Amino acid sequence: MSIKKIMCACGSGLGSSFLVEMNVKKVLKKFGVEGVEVAHGAATDVYKGAADVFVCGKDMYNILSAYGPCVTLTNIISMAELEEKLGAYLKEVGVI
Repeated sequence: MSIKKIMCACGSGLGSSFLVEMNVKKVLKKFGVEGVEVAHGAATDVYKGAADVFVCGKDMYNILSAYGPCVTLTNIISMAELEEKLGAYLKEVGVI
């Protein structure tokens, strides 16, 4: 499976989703993954097909999981958690 777009979403689509977007880009670079668009937005911007996978805090999981696979973070500022969980997902789908 190839991943073309990852969307980071939070309640308002401003601060925390933008922070997670920047961190996702760092993690993808570390793993050598190229050609993946990373965007951020509010939960209201999410729809089926908006992205191949969503990255969100655990508070958004129940909303976003209805629209596609979610990498869910307990601590959205933890690079270690993001690297572990996003890495596991990328391995699972054969990207890395």
